[in-house]
Amino acid sequence: MPRPFIVPVLLTLLTAACAAHDWNSPQTAVPPPTGWSGRLWAGPAQGAPPAPQAEHCHRAPQAFDLAGPMPPASGQHSGRPGKRGHAERASRSEGALMAKPRRAEASADGADAPAPAPPAATAPSTAADALARPTSPVDRPWRQRPDNSPVTAGVVDDNADFGAYLGFRGRHPGLTVRDRDVSERYRLTVHDPAGRPVPDADVRLFSAGREQPLWARTDAGGQVWLHPRAAGLAGDVFEVQVSKPGAAGEGALQGRALLRRGQRDQLQITLDGAQALAPTRLDLVFLVDATGSMADEIGKLRDSMRAMADQIARLPSRPSICYGLVAYRDRGDDFFVRGLDFTDDLGAFQQGLAAVQAGGGGDTPEALNEALHTAVHRLSWRGGDATRLVLLVADAPPHLDYGAPWYDDDMQAALARGIKLLTIGASGLDRGGEYVFRHLAQYTGGRFVFLTYADAHRPGSGPGRETLHDVGNYSVQTLDRLVVRLVREELARRPG
Repeated sequence: MPRPFIVPVLLTLLTAACAAHDWNSPQTAVPPPTGWSGRLWAGPAQGAPPAPQAEHCHRAPQAFDLAGPMPPASGQHSGRPGKRGHAERASRSEGALMAKPRRAEASADGADAPAPAPPAATAPSTAADALARPTSPVDRPWRQRPDNSPVTAGVVDDNADFGAYLGFRGRHPGLTVRDRDVSERYRLTVHDPAGRPVPDADVRLFSAGREQPLWARTDAGGQVWLHPRAAGLAGDVFEVQVSKPGAAGEGALQGRALLRRGQRDQLQITLDGAQALAPTRLDLVFLVDATGSMADEIGKLRDSMRAMADQIARLPSRPSICYGLVAYRDRGDDFFVRGLDFTDDLGAFQQGLAAVQAGGGGDTPEALNEALHTAVHRLSWRGGDATRLVLLVADAPPHLDYGAPWYDDDMQAALARGIKLLTIGASGLDRGGEYVFRHLAQYTGGRFVFLTYADAHRPGSGPGRETLHDVGNYSVQTLDRLVVRLVREELARRPG
């Protein structure tokens, strides 16, 4: 069944941003991140995750490979219908494994299973070495006939139409998800004395009797959504503390206020000093499902990365861009999670990206939990007022029968580190996947993007306005223009 090519359009958008980067400016070296072993942050009980603090990404891309546990040797799947042992999949015919089967809903029971053994990390010599390991016959990409028609997509902002979002959640009870109560949320806006929004300010929300607060960071427009119930905070009155490093030689800027449960007015805090305005910087990560059903998107990506580069290059903010990649499959596949840490070396990044091949899979859920954890904690995110975005491109929900890490913990960690999630549903994303993707976007202040067609029941019908997702009042554009618009709107909110 033909599917539009969505990943290439997205990745080409960040290419041109590098044209605005000063490639010859002096840089200082930043040591590579340490090896990944187990969970790097396990939620509020362990305190806040460390704030982003990398100074730059002016280096060759640093590749890493995180190995996941193999399925049982017998080929049994521990209660996951449809998933087969690696040896059994290798013996099946190539034709039978080209397209990954999809079911209407995920079937994992969501129980807290014991965590798998910590994955091992390796550091291959080049990006291409890391991402171009030989694939077995069952992992060869599924090829589609060329489709040169435009790719159209819709977008919803579930924070702008919060009532509609709560209605969506209420219409779909009983899905296999790890839910958080987001019915209570408050918008915090932070300004300096001149009335300018303060991006990347550290925010802590305390309640009486709880030592650990809710952590967050303001976005490019100095705003953040706070969800006390989702963080398990009780009480009727909360204290909000905000801090931001001052200019060189000055102390930290501070601000605080009380938030009363149920108040209707948005909370506004003015810091006690003027902020130092920083150049516009964008850290952009592509978090990509690389299983067999995504082969068409990844294949197109390798062929047309620069197609829409000029759109980003013309953005008024002229940002300096760091870009990274995390690709993932599932247990028993040729790889589990692979990635490239942030770099501004576009040529080297493209070389590594070109080596990514789609394959594997077998059941509907994939290793999204582990991949999201890696993107949030393993990459060298910049500090200093950088705008941090993750574009998740996938067509399946996460496995919930592997044990930790969990996506709901890491969406909290993303909020604490000032990372906004833009989730993009490829064709085939089921209702459980939609629920998870919209939860990730809404909680972190992002958007949910989805492909649209002339006939929603036939993705091969070409571009159009129809979708099977439970959304209303959505706008439709070609996907490239839509993503450029979202990036432009985010960066335009920065002060100065």
